[in-house]
Amino acid sequence: MKWEEYLAPTSLDEALAMLKEREGQARVIAGGTDLVIQLKKKEMTVKCLVDVTKLDELRGIELKDGFIRVGACVTHQELASSDLIREQAAALAEGAARMGSPQIRNVGTVGGNIVNALPAADTVVPLMALDAEVDAVAVSSGGTRRDPLGGVCVGPRQCTVDSTAEILTGVWFRALGPGEGSAFERLAKRNALALPILNAAAVVALDDGGEVFKEVRLAVGPIGPTPARVFDAEELLRGAPVEPRAIAAALELAAQEAQPRTNPVRGSREYRQEMVKVLLGRAIERAVRVAQDRC
Repeated sequence: MKWEEYLAPTSLDEALAMLKEREGQARVIAGGTDLVIQLKKKEMTVKCLVDVTKLDELRGIELKDGFIRVGACVTHQELASSDLIREQAAALAEGAARMGSPQIRNVGTVGGNIVNALPAADTVVPLMALDAEVDAVAVSSGGTRRDPLGGVCVGPRQCTVDSTAEILTGVWFRALGPGEGSAFERLAKRNALALPILNAAAVVALDDGGEVFKEVRLAVGPIGPTPARVFDAEELLRGAPVEPRAIAAALELAAQEAQPRTNPVRGSREYRQEMVKVLLGRAIERAVRVAQDRC
């Protein structure tokens, strides 16, 4: 066996107590689509797994005071099929819908996708564009901390939320409203199961006439060790007219900001830099159409 104990707490307090009692020898598990494979391959070892999928505190999608909260144990399928997410955070619904196979989408969770910290995670990239923040509860204090998502994923499979001593409870972001739109694009060798060669997400806000970019957030992965925003390209578009020349200039800048490595699976650096322009261009175009329809 890969572990000695498998526990199923019925409350967040009970889960925290289980982790605390085992002093770093237990680890949180939700969908387990990545963790179980890592354990089988002996990429990590653990004596106890604490299953948090039944905890009410970690479930649900809700809108409150203009912000959407997604519980850490919400599955990708729940995200993809949520009317609220599809209407007010479409990029996230699209990313979740492209995640792996139907079996994976029905089991894998958004919290697990964040904690696993892959640089092209299909829900993390759109969450970056949505400027999301995450909540985590520490075993030591029982207190909740909230951090920007961009500071939580610090490297491939490196997350500041320690699953032996903390529980990620949810993710927050502002719901998109009038004059705003978002979109997600993915490039992979197959429609299901394959890791993405590249993915990209765009969030835009337009002026009342739909002719000027008021706000732009662009996220891409994998172009480095973590999902990343292309801040220079975003800044170039803020205040710019919604026209092809301005968008093309921003896309050139985004390709320069991107620093993907040549990879035998994902392709050459030069190819992926070109595809940054293609995918971000498609995402911006679709996000703009949605935003103009809402103006």
